[in-house]
Amino acid sequence: MKEKITGDMINLLYDTLIKVQTREDCEILLSDLCTVNEVLQMAQRVKAAELLLKGNTYAQVIAQTDISSATLSRVSNSIRHGKGGYRKFIEVKKEEN
Repeated sequence: MKEKITGDMINLLYDTLIKVQTREDCEILLSDLCTVNEVLQMAQRVKAAELLLKGNTYAQVIAQTDISSATLSRVSNSIRHGKGGYRKFIEVKKEEN
């Protein structure tokens, strides 16, 4: 299957995602594009990234999200060595103590 996936297909996906303007549009597109489990897994990764960016430990993130340690490690690696998508698109508000 991977042999038939082309750059044009990937660009079509990107162009489709760029058109999403509201939370409702996003929900509609993701419900058609992904399984419920895929959406839940992406949501879990985004929440884990947010918690890591706020300075939470792995143990705290796992306790709050029930994410696997392997997936959390991938999220953490993406934050540290990826292209910066999590940092760019996840708003992290400093919590006041």
